[in-house]
Amino acid sequence: MATQVHSEIHSESIPFPVTVEPHTRPAAKAKKKLVRRTDRDYSQIMRRSFQVAFLLLNIWIGSIFYFWVRQFEPGGTATSLQRPAGVEGWLPIAGLMNLRYLVLTHHVPALHPAGMFLLISFLAMSFLFRKAFCSWLCPVGTISEYLWRAGQKIFRRNFLQNVPRWLDLGLRGLKYLLLGFFVWAVTSMAADELAAFMNSPYGVIADVKMLNFFRHIGEAGAITLGVLAVASLFIQNFWCRYLCPYGALLGITSLFSPARIRRNPETCIDCAKCAKACPSALPVDKLVTIQSAECTGCLKCVAVCPAKDTLSLSLPSLSRQRIPALAPQPTKLPAWAMAAGIAALFFGIVGFAKTAGYWDSQVPRATYQQLVPNADQAAHPMPGEN
Repeated sequence: MATQVHSEIHSESIPFPVTVEPHTRPAAKAKKKLVRRTDRDYSQIMRRSFQVAFLLLNIWIGSIFYFWVRQFEPGGTATSLQRPAGVEGWLPIAGLMNLRYLVLTHHVPALHPAGMFLLISFLAMSFLFRKAFCSWLCPVGTISEYLWRAGQKIFRRNFLQNVPRWLDLGLRGLKYLLLGFFVWAVTSMAADELAAFMNSPYGVIADVKMLNFFRHIGEAGAITLGVLAVASLFIQNFWCRYLCPYGALLGITSLFSPARIRRNPETCIDCAKCAKACPSALPVDKLVTIQSAECTGCLKCVAVCPAKDTLSLSLPSLSRQRIPALAPQPTKLPAWAMAAGIAALFFGIVGFAKTAGYWDSQVPRATYQQLVPNADQAAHPMPGEN
């Protein structure tokens, strides 16, 4: 009886029958038709050619510098070799200090000016072409890239994808902390303090001390380099990604670059090949514009993309905002234009410094004869010392 009454009340409370539709799965996303690109990509051939050329240039400069130093040391023989100023490219802190001195005094420093002009050229590259120095020119970046490529062949995989995101972000912050320390140290110095540091025995032969570090490397230094090399086999660009303050500076500069890797969602087939190829592990396949400071402008994502007019390094179209119909696409920068721009900036700025007489350090040979044999005894100046 109770059951009957309950059924009657329940039926009366529903004025019309309820139709329960069977549960259906959401429709699968329609697969886009691939319009395959017909142009052949030469970006990686050009990039690797630049890498090899710059690496050989640094080996050549380093060899000349070694024999130039040896002539001043006991048992050395005098030569006609001139000190190669390009070795100052390995003195990024000196370059930063001299740039600060130039800004404060409007005078080109007499010691290690080449390092400053090289830094300016690399900053200019980063502003125009992302962190192009890191992936196109940097010898350390080149060695690091070939190490992780070797590791990928040996172990059939790379372990960057297995690094937890929280750990990856924390480790990436290390290079910015190092950069912050160096920037703070340099910007806290007045012009006269900068000049005093650069003119100290340590500052004059900072390049010789750098060479001696590798010539007379100790156990701690060898272990550190070994750990970095092994880590680079397992994780893509370990040093560049986590520890390089120079790359951090160029990455911050690249944030102001008008050039970006841009993806066209309309033609993208979501194959994710671009994300897999990215050495910085950026989600290229999920973004329309890559704005990260980790983007090195290597163009590997562009090279592997199979879809026509989908990925490119490009500039924003100024007229697009005014008349969209006239400029539906950003202005693309082909690989040859990027290569030409990098070469023009490097040779243009270095050429200017040489022709203007700003390239070589103004140090008498007698000073080198006095300081080079005792380079290991030259101590780093402490704050407050004259």
